Amino acid sequence: MTHGLAHTPLGEQTFEVGHLTRVEGEGSLHLRVVDGQVVEARLGIFEAPRYFERLVVGRTPDEVIDIVARICGICPVAYQMSAVHAFEALAGVAVDAQVRALRRLFYCGEWIESHALHVYLLHAPDFLGYPSAVELARDHRAVVEQGLALKRTGNRLVALLGARAIHPLSVRVGGFTRVPTKAELMAIRPEVVIALEQSLATVDFVGGLSAPQFEREPRLVSLRHPSEYPMNDGRIVSTSGLDIAIDRWPDAFAEDQVAWSNALQARTHAGEVYLLGPSARVTLNADRLHPLAQQALERLGLAQEIRRNPYWSIAARAVELVHATAEAIDIIDAYHRPSTARADWRPTAGRAGWATEAPRGLLFHAYEVDAQGLIASAQIVPPTSQNQAAIEADLTAFAPAVLGLPHAEATLRLEQLIRSYDPCISCATHFLDLRIDRDRPAPGQPR
Repeated sequence: MTHGLAHTPLGEQTFEVGHLTRVEGEGSLHLRVVDGQVVEARLGIFEAPRYFERLVVGRTPDEVIDIVARICGICPVAYQMSAVHAFEALAGVAVDAQVRALRRLFYCGEWIESHALHVYLLHAPDFLGYPSAVELARDHRAVVEQGLALKRTGNRLVALLGARAIHPLSVRVGGFTRVPTKAELMAIRPEVVIALEQSLATVDFVGGLSAPQFEREPRLVSLRHPSEYPMNDGRIVSTSGLDIAIDRWPDAFAEDQVAWSNALQARTHAGEVYLLGPSARVTLNADRLHPLAQQALERLGLAQEIRRNPYWSIAARAVELVHATAEAIDIIDAYHRPSTARADWRPTAGRAGWATEAPRGLLFHAYEVDAQGLIASAQIVPPTSQNQAAIEADLTAFAPAVLGLPHAEATLRLEQLIRSYDPCISCATHFLDLRIDRDRPAPGQPR
């Protein structure tokens, strides 16, 4: 599946994908080329917005944690973690060290299930020439079964800590409604050990793939922690030198509405696009990876490709699978049950802001809490909406390399590029700016 720069025909060409497949949610691709130059690249996101930023207004922080988990069925932990850390930072809540470790284990479970889903069921068919995982399974059953087994282990970890695998219920300000016993964690340990072996095998599987040739120098953004691979904590950093406190996302970035998308897009205040996700984390935090994951990255020999070629995000996810399974084992081995599942706290008025690393990248939450301890306003910035402008920029840069191919094949290559980012469109359509303009009063309203 390698290609170089193809002959570029003159005239006008339009590439359309009405419904993107193997992505979470509903999106489309529109690309217009005139005389070999891309003049329009649009990743359309037309899934209906769900207004979560309005749904949480008037709610308590613990209610918010339950509500935002419903934004996504793949990464609910990320939404809960960004919210709970924001409220705890505002209220000055210090959680038990074992509760903090459990939250990282919770996140490990989510990374495992999400990365396994994307690597094996959504992205691998593109590399192996199959239209879907169903067709892939007919010829490579063991490959698909390995991916399903990894995903099952991730789901079991999430369910153990969150009471269920989809839209967990247990997260609360100060901790959890319940924390597991040592015996409960040890009971799942053998399965996680097998998952680590499967993750290492995933690295070998990915290392045998061949990706399309495409290089650019993106602006990569992620969290960075002094001693840990980033999940729940750190500072916001970038390959262009950004280094700000975790709650200061609005100081560097801003959201804007575009006509062709129900998701807000984000850029720097200077109008620059940037990219989040596994490739950004691995590039900016390779020295923080678990030693087994560092060895896997070195064995792959693809560090520069992960940084510069979006198709190799599959390699970054494979490395993070090793990290998440290895760290999960370490957390289980070191765990002892805390005396209380949840620290006492009191609601505090003010601005609460935090970011954590969802499987697809940095997820920022900000809330205004009023004097009664209720939410007055909210801002939730999912990774896919932040990545959308960067995806469009990459489509513009990549398109000239495929314009000489048959139209259907060129369109497929462009669709495959979008899948490389694992866009979660359902997450991105959490909000739409709603304006109602009337030239006359509504019935019952004063003139």
